[in-house]
Amino acid sequence: MIETRFIVYPEGDTREIEHALRVNALVDLNGGPLALPLPSARMIVYRVWKITTSSERHEQSVSYHLEQVARPELDGMCARGG
Repeated sequence: MIETRFIVYPEGDTREIEHALRVNALVDLNGGPLALPLPSARMIVYRVWKITTSSERHEQSVSYHLEQVARPELDGMCARGG
């Protein structure tokens, strides 16, 4: 079975990605995983809040729905607090 993965931005736009994610994973603007502590709070960070799948014949689509992480929360995720 062929599996295709997408990230779904809060606005509804989608982008295909090559790797799997998990709920609560932090990702950058392109869907790349981020490790804590973050280098700076001055970056756009999303969190995976929901994963959905749909199947048709020999193809499965996995959608990772994102929410943007707010600045106050980002401050607490940084090595130096911002």
